[in-house]
Amino acid sequence: MHPNRILLSTALVVVALVVQVSVLARLQLPGAVPDLLLLTVLGLALVYGHTGGALVGFAAGLLADLAPPADHAMGRYALVLCVIGYAAGLTKPENGQHRSATVPMLVVAGAALSSTLLYAGVGALVGDTAARHVGLGLLLTTATLYDLLLAPFTVPVIMALARRTAHDPLAETAGSAGDGARTYGGLLGSGGLGGLRGRAGAARRGGLAARAPRSGTGRIKGVKRL
Repeated sequence: MHPNRILLSTALVVVALVVQVSVLARLQLPGAVPDLLLLTVLGLALVYGHTGGALVGFAAGLLADLAPPADHAMGRYALVLCVIGYAAGLTKPENGQHRSATVPMLVVAGAALSSTLLYAGVGALVGDTAARHVGLGLLLTTATLYDLLLAPFTVPVIMALARRTAHDPLAETAGSAGDGARTYGGLLGSGGLGGLRGRAGAARRGGLAARAPRSGTGRIKGVKRL
């Protein structure tokens, strides 16, 4: 990843984690906790693509695994956010921008459901049965609702900031090559090398034609002198 992307992603992830642990986790809402860290990963993945989304998701999840008061197995949330970031990045269009807010909101809803299911599934594999006590249905419903309510205030801002650091040298190189190809195509469209040769030949013929009357005039004068 480009250094600007790394710096921005690090700053956003740290801020999101601090706000989630110190503010959102203390609201004592029924069911799940609003996942600002998940929304941050989604916003970055929608701009950076699947590779950047997976890297940011893994780093954010690992940081959440280490941050107190983490009470789950190490690497559990890192795995979840890595998969979610990769999947969200696959929805990035070729031009890099979504035409409407429908796709990002669908991504948020799908990510809220998928992350909860993955987190509960991985927990079941390691012997964590907390999701059964709370109720998986309640967790899925509240997680989706909270994230959808929070997404319009966070995801667009994160995506706007990410676009400012979306520096892609390969795309710029491809754009320069495209400009060169268009210039070359313009030469071909106007006759290409053949056109250039034709113009050069016309210029030479024009020069000969311009010189021919002078020489012809000299011969006519010479005849008159004879």
